[in-house]
Amino acid sequence: MLCTQANRKKLKDKADLDAQLASAGDKLMVVDFFATWCGPCKIIAPKLEEIAQKLAEKIVVLKVDVDKCEEIVMELNVSSMPTFVFLKKIEEFAGANAQRLIDTI
Repeated sequence: MLCTQANRKKLKDKADLDAQLASAGDKLMVVDFFATWCGPCKIIAPKLEEIAQKLAEKIVVLKVDVDKCEEIVMELNVSSMPTFVFLKKIEEFAGANAQRLIDTI
């Protein structure tokens, strides 16, 4: 099953979401969890599109259809629509390296 993403790309699963996040660089990723039957989702969609276009250099907007992407919905604990999740640059390291911790933050 495919989930929809802004800019006509498709997300298939959580791995695709992770890949998009990794490729977003320093941009903020806004993930819009919606349903095609959701009235409030339909109301906010044009405004989100306007924001996405206006801030295209700073943000990446992904749209996830909750009825087609249950894996992502469960992973991020989405329970209502619309839900907006904000993610930024995945960075992780192990070890007691204080300077790397400061640099990462």
